[in-house]
Amino acid sequence: MDSEDYGSLVKNLRQKTGLTQSQVAESLGVTPGYISNVENNRTAMSLRILTYYARLVGCSLDSLVGELEPEYAETALDRELYQAILKLDTETKEKLLKTIELWSKK
Repeated sequence: MDSEDYGSLVKNLRQKTGLTQSQVAESLGVTPGYISNVENNRTAMSLRILTYYARLVGCSLDSLVGELEPEYAETALDRELYQAILKLDTETKEKLLKTIELWSKK
């Protein structure tokens, strides 16, 4: 997401839900000045605050932060594959390894 649009997005979401900066600040445990700074692109929300904000305004976290960087998406996929492989029994892991070896020879 373009950082110049970030503050506008945060502000628009707040306004669509009918919340004031003070109400958002109280819900998130921050000051109204902090919310103002975010909406005017003077500061960015921490991941913790951003997560709570997404829940507060009823949107997903990824809709606030935009697309994943390609490098991160690859490592996320690697972790997801690894977690899936950990759940497999030994025999299935061996079959999977043989399949991967066959694919990589092409």
